[in-house]
Amino acid sequence: TEVDFLKALAGDDDTKVIVGYLEDIVSGDEFVKAAEDACSIKPVVILKAGTTPAGLKAASSHTGGLAGADMAYGAAFRRSGVIRADNFQALFDYASALAMQPLPKGDSILIITNAGGPGTMAADAVEKSGMTVAALAYSTAAALKGKLPRASSTGNPVDVLGDADPERYAIALTTAQDDNSVDAIIVILTPQAMTRPAETARAIAGCVRSDKPVLAAFMGGKHVMPGNEELVAAGLPVYNSPERAVDALKAMYEYSVWRRRPPRIVTRFRVHRRRVERIIARHLRTKRTHVGDIKAKQILSAYGFRIPEGHLANTADEAVETAQLIGYPVAIKIVSPNIVHKTDLGGVKLHLSTADDVKDAFDLMMLRIRQIAPEAYIEGIYVEEMLARGMEVIIGMSRDPQFGPMLMFGLGGIFVEVLKDVTFHLAPITTEEAFQMLKSTRSYEMLKGTRGKRGVDFAAIANGLQRISQLVTDYPEISELDINPFIVGDIGTGPFVADARMTLTYKNTE
Repeated sequence: TEVDFLKALAGDDDTKVIVGYLEDIVSGDEFVKAAEDACSIKPVVILKAGTTPAGLKAASSHTGGLAGADMAYGAAFRRSGVIRADNFQALFDYASALAMQPLPKGDSILIITNAGGPGTMAADAVEKSGMTVAALAYSTAAALKGKLPRASSTGNPVDVLGDADPERYAIALTTAQDDNSVDAIIVILTPQAMTRPAETARAIAGCVRSDKPVLAAFMGGKHVMPGNEELVAAGLPVYNSPERAVDALKAMYEYSVWRRRPPRIVTRFRVHRRRVERIIARHLRTKRTHVGDIKAKQILSAYGFRIPEGHLANTADEAVETAQLIGYPVAIKIVSPNIVHKTDLGGVKLHLSTADDVKDAFDLMMLRIRQIAPEAYIEGIYVEEMLARGMEVIIGMSRDPQFGPMLMFGLGGIFVEVLKDVTFHLAPITTEEAFQMLKSTRSYEMLKGTRGKRGVDFAAIANGLQRISQLVTDYPEISELDINPFIVGDIGTGPFVADARMTLTYKNTE
């Protein structure tokens, strides 16, 4: 199995990088453990096929097993340190860089080029990747200015000009390697009238040190082939475009970050497990796998989540009485085991500020629900206090059959429904991993606050993710969990659960 291969190659002194093609995994837990052990010794680069519906179908019929969800594999790879390649070319691009060069200590990249266009392309690729175009130290820029022609650019990219000879490349590279603000270097060469690819490659190889990675992008096909052969012979990875070199450096940097990660310490919160056990046991005993909003909130309350005060009402008068007890404004929600998506059926009304508002909304909701869903069993209408507004986010969990509980985070509304801007991570998670989930979404900048708007309480969201992590780890009977929305405000305001639901499955006791 893939686990056997990982264990064997991790212990093989002749193997520098483990490279694999994967369609399916026999045992998720065993794979994560074996991959994490292997990645702690040497890089593991895997091309996972079967990422589209067609690919999943083909992989399933080929292997005779059901392929796991792609997002689950992504979460498992991140946890275990596996570097994921999206295609066959990237698989070997990453592997060659990792096998030939040291890992970068940071993400500040210097670009040396003999042509302005490719240098700009490389700088764009670095920024888009999330890495940084290095700012050269004053002493480095001054040294380059004194050694290179006056027309050369000594910023970043460092442009050694189209007539650069091998010595000029060597001067630029040697000087740049002495700069502590530079973590990695990409050397670009394009074929021009005075270019000598083979000699330039030998000059580059002759001054490369072993303390920071140097990757080459020799553009020009057959015109630079002699240079490519010299670089490979000298143990330097070479690519035919700046973007490929940047992608390889990004993979190296992410693996370097993973290797330097702090020890995983999972926080355990004080909770009321007995209350949760009673609710789950009662549902499973009566063969009810759907846990509605009220009971789901009781479970979440037992795990430290803030829940708005509310009570179930069976008549309009009871609803008004409850609203007056709680205090206006209030929200009302239909409660039925047969109605999961309440909003779609008009089963939610918000910001009711008077007794007449509550009574009218109650009567109208009951009338419409009975017309739209006449077979639904209605337990009543839940009257709940309306707390202060904030940013709506979604946190939840889906239990993968191979890898177990996968936590989810995303910004509400269009970001989840249309843009699919969500992130997943295997439970249990640490505080650091919870914050990384937030940072990995495209909506992170919005959550930080823009155009004078204050950001939200990130620590509160991270805390909520960790509490869900503990809950679903404690109770494998919970197969799905959604808190949608989870309302988060400024620091210190206290987040709360506006709506929640869970799905249960029976424990496998065999």
